[in-house]
Amino acid sequence: MKIHIQRSNDDRIIAGVLGGISEHFNWSPTLVRVLFVILGLTPLVPGIIIYLVLWILMEDPS
Repeated sequence: MKIHIQRSNDDRIIAGVLGGISEHFNWSPTLVRVLFVILGLTPLVPGIIIYLVLWILMEDPS
């Protein structure tokens, strides 16, 4: 099972990772960013590492 998620060109702040996730699931980009910050601040979830891994794994839309 492969989920096709691309980074966003429209909702891009750094690399478009969170914008791409929000476009794929039809969520608000602001909601996804707030959830990511909340999860990133918890000690169990290393947010920066997860963001970098997603940046590498997600396809570039261009």
